[in-house]
Amino acid sequence: MKRITIYDVAKEASVSLATVSRVINGSEVVREDTRMKVQEAIEKLGYKPNAIAQGLALQKTTTIAFVIPEASFFYTGQIINGLIDVAKIYNYNMVLHTTTEGISATSDIIETIIKSRVDGVVIFNDKLDKDEITTLTNYDVPIVVIGNRISDNNICSVYVDYETLIYDYATRYYDAGKKDIALIEDRKNPAMIEQLQHGLQRVYKDHGETFKNFVKIPKEYRSSYEYLKEYFKTNKHDLIVTYRDSQAMAVLNTAKELGIKIPEDMELVCVLDSKYNAMARPQISGFKIPDYDLGAVSMRIMTKMLQEGEKDGYNRETELSYVYTARETTK
Repeated sequence: MKRITIYDVAKEASVSLATVSRVINGSEVVREDTRMKVQEAIEKLGYKPNAIAQGLALQKTTTIAFVIPEASFFYTGQIINGLIDVAKIYNYNMVLHTTTEGISATSDIIETIIKSRVDGVVIFNDKLDKDEITTLTNYDVPIVVIGNRISDNNICSVYVDYETLIYDYATRYYDAGKKDIALIEDRKNPAMIEQLQHGLQRVYKDHGETFKNFVKIPKEYRSSYEYLKEYFKTNKHDLIVTYRDSQAMAVLNTAKELGIKIPEDMELVCVLDSKYNAMARPQISGFKIPDYDLGAVSMRIMTKMLQEGEKDGYNRETELSYVYTARETTK
């Protein structure tokens, strides 16, 4: 169903956009007969002149909103750089919105975005669930999701397939006889951890077994390090998988303190590679994720979604590749 805009009302009533706006806002500088004509057009077309609808019905703002969980801000610097660089080329402005668990309700962020009359929204991660994303599509706002594979009539996604990444990597370990693989929980990035967990579950299922080594960090522990120094007193695995570099370093430190040699006694891989992995001793193996490209490709797709006649000129789901770098924490 076509969304009725202020333009449709103006055309139906044969008046200007300014006149319709004055009627909607209760201005007294409109003749009574003109006011009646506009109101009749509004009723006939079913136009809803609420704040959200008004914002979307007005002219384009050449502004794109970028929504990011506050907890992930440190890891998205290059994604933001990619977004901004492409946005500059196409003369778009970027507005950053952050979500904070327990403070900034997602629904509030959505309403703020819609009222700000942005032309499109780029969302990092799945902090907005499918129902909330659908709320945006109801207002005809193009959306690009970074990090999760999700698409709809007005939603595209750019992502790295973390599930397949760890599935392929862990399968080689399992087939080589190193079957004791563990994944460390990351409370700040539950969506990514879920993908990694699914990948490891597939590995074990392929071999008729069940993946059981998901190491949850109890809520009473403020950091992974505090818990892991207790955990490794009674547990050791062939391979430890972490998502972030800080958790990988927590594994390194606790292992060293407990006399566990890496990689001789236990191997370690960090999925999200960073410069700090190469600075650690021993250097940590990891996967180079194309973070800049995630931002740049997402923004380029957004510009195509906003162009008339480009409806089929882009992929709704775009998967980017990664590069594994073996260092000193794996054999």
